Amino acid sequence: MPGGRLTQQERQQIATGLADGLAYAEIARRLDRPTSTITREVMRNGGPTAYRADLAHRATERRAHRRRQSAPRGPKALTEDHGRDAEAVRAYEETLTTVFIASGTPKMMARVMACLTLTDSGSLTAAELAQRLQVSPASVSKAIAFLESQDLVRRYREEGRRERYGFDEDIWYQSMRASARSTAQVAETSRQGVAVMGPGTPAATRLENAARFLDFIAETMIRSAEQAREVLYAKPGAAPGGTAGPGQDHQ
Repeated sequence: MPGGRLTQQERQQIATGLADGLAYAEIARRLDRPTSTITREVMRNGGPTAYRADLAHRATERRAHRRRQSAPRGPKALTEDHGRDAEAVRAYEETLTTVFIASGTPKMMARVMACLTLTDSGSLTAAELAQRLQVSPASVSKAIAFLESQDLVRRYREEGRRERYGFDEDIWYQSMRASARSTAQVAETSRQGVAVMGPGTPAATRLENAARFLDFIAETMIRSAEQAREVLYAKPGAAPGGTAGPGQDHQ
């Protein structure tokens, strides 16, 4: 599998593949590249409908130039003394950020989420986030406020002085419940519209069907979150309920 940065010719092949309606995985197969490389390349350069090879290539060159200029004072890689490959960690952080963005998270908030996810400590101060991400404290503050409102980040007090922001094991459970509540609210609002639009009319039927569907989804999300909550606290390799995970012997 070839390494290094994408060439201008490869970017043109990506653009052609997108125009032909090919999936990222198929484009990656044709270029003999990881699918994550293609996904990251497209999402950071306008998305599948706005990707242009020439603009993407110039943008990459500008980013590389800025990195070289800022290297002496750049953010510390998330290696944290575990012998990790700093470049591999940086590339993975970009991939994770891209996935968060694709799921609907605004870009700055996605960058903060990825950064916090990859810290072994699980939390960072606002100053540390600003340094790692090379952004202003105001950008970090805005991102944190949004993530807190979505139950995706917790605020911690550090010995009565500085505040730290991060995750704990329960954050994804609480986030799923918040998402389920939001879905249930949309369902209830849809149901209220049935009377307004007139029972039996096409619009009312559409709203009623949406309400039933979203109610089912919300209930399923809550039930699944409750059933899977223990997974968040399981040790690597352990399966829920104390059973052996894949590849483990049952005693």
